Amino acid sequence: MKIVVGQGSCGIAAGANKVYAAIEKALQSKNVEAELASTGCIGMCYLEPIIEIIDNEGKKETYVQVNPDIVDEIIETSLIKKEQHEKFSISQEDANILEKQERVALRNCGMINPESIDEYIARGGYEAIEKAIKSKTPDEIIEEIKISGLRGRGGAGFPTWFKWNAAKQSVGNQKYIICNADEGDPGAFMDRSILEGDPHSIIEGMLIGGYAMGATEGIIYVRAEYPLAIVRLKIAIEEARKKGYLGKNLFNENRFDFEMRIKAGAGAFVCGEETALIASLEGERGMPRLKPPFPAQKGYWQLPSNINNVETLANVPWILQNGGVAFAAMGTEKSKGTKVFALTGKIKKGGLVEVPMGIPLKEIIYEIGGGIMNDKSFKAVQMGGPSGGCIPHHLIETSVDYESITKTGAIMGSGGMVVMDETTCMVDMARFFLDFTRKESCGKCIHCRIGTNRMLEILTRITEGEGKDGDIELLEELGTKIKEGSLCGLGQTAPNPVLSTIRYFRDEYEKHIYDKKCPAKQCSNLLTYSINSENCIGCTLCAKKCPTNAISGERKQVHDIQQDLCIKCGKCKEVCKFNAVEVQ
Repeated sequence: MKIVVGQGSCGIAAGANKVYAAIEKALQSKNVEAELASTGCIGMCYLEPIIEIIDNEGKKETYVQVNPDIVDEIIETSLIKKEQHEKFSISQEDANILEKQERVALRNCGMINPESIDEYIARGGYEAIEKAIKSKTPDEIIEEIKISGLRGRGGAGFPTWFKWNAAKQSVGNQKYIICNADEGDPGAFMDRSILEGDPHSIIEGMLIGGYAMGATEGIIYVRAEYPLAIVRLKIAIEEARKKGYLGKNLFNENRFDFEMRIKAGAGAFVCGEETALIASLEGERGMPRLKPPFPAQKGYWQLPSNINNVETLANVPWILQNGGVAFAAMGTEKSKGTKVFALTGKIKKGGLVEVPMGIPLKEIIYEIGGGIMNDKSFKAVQMGGPSGGCIPHHLIETSVDYESITKTGAIMGSGGMVVMDETTCMVDMARFFLDFTRKESCGKCIHCRIGTNRMLEILTRITEGEGKDGDIELLEELGTKIKEGSLCGLGQTAPNPVLSTIRYFRDEYEKHIYDKKCPAKQCSNLLTYSINSENCIGCTLCAKKCPTNAISGERKQVHDIQQDLCIKCGKCKEVCKFNAVEVQ
């Protein structure tokens, strides 16, 4: 009998560590013999903490939203009485979510103990690198990656084989393969989950890439804010070294030496750009450099270097084991394989999903994500992280692939997918994301450093009711100039949330500017609170909660809000039980 507790960051945040301790205590007090183990994030973050009980015949029972108070009850029912506890069992609807996915990058997440190399090996781990070294040439490996159609999963989707081949052809007394695990957007949750749940797949992917291009050292550049990922990576690297998968003369073939280390980054968003990342690795401030020369020719310490992100590398061992043709069979003609998305926002079933490229956006949101929270209307989805664009409701049938997403004005990015409903103000949403990219700008390019500040000032004025004629056109002009004048991907994409919302939701901008109204009723300066005389019963609760005494009226009499005293905090609407407070 085995009990597995999901202890990725999402599970731990929901209380998985306390659940683990409670299970440990319950097993001892009830004198029940069972193996207690951990695993990473399975993807259904909205159900955490999750535990699985697996009997000796492999039958599995999954319990969700477990807390320490119900652990004894579950142990008693499932392990002692040998019955399934229906109350806390996963529903069939939720269980089906995984069946609707195609898991390649996430194939081991939630399936193995990430701190056990033996469990990774039991699922075919390190077979791909052994096969590569013993029976394939570097050129054959690169050709297999080319056949697969694997494109970089961290940003623009550049062909992986091309980058590897460029590094292979470069001359240098040493070469490096670098894993970028420092991206700071919603999609970075996906990277962190793979590092926490399946670190050996990244090690093996880097080994294969290193062998293919002639690199003898791998560096995992991971943000220091991911302590659990760093701990598990360190354990995995040490285990791999002890097993002989790292070091000198791998597999005794006299063909390949490879070492690996971790570099903890400072969490700068700009270091998602490869030359900024390299500058940070070298101890400099993370700022982009002019290209060419490209990192494949002159990268880390001016030596040939290749950079791939976490998801890209996680796919590599699977491709070597199953063949490039099998990977290419999933997806579309130009966007092959699968893609992992961090599904968040106004969605019922948030978490990680992995689907074949080409799947309609609607299917991800409604069939996998369960639809919009509280059954509100879908308004838009922002894709590509903080610098991604927004795809409106009328384009919900858009195919999720690089080409189709780019046409909408959004980007694939590293896989962030933020769902918005009717209550989302698109102007304020654009302001929120632009504020993030403005703060993350390294400041090197004038267009990015100053232009994003000017755009933010305009957006702030608009949301505060001080927008003026010409603001929309000025935002469009500034956004275009920033994209054209910025050196790296941060500045080139930072205006996307603004430009895409103007493109699809121009009417909202106009209502903010000319009518001084926020259609989504989110911008407080543009709201007017009033009391509906037909619904008000004079309970006085709103008056008691008003911090400025702006509400007057006798008990059991209709109340009134004095607009000159109202600070639009919304407390009155929050406490009213009779829908008497209206917002316009």
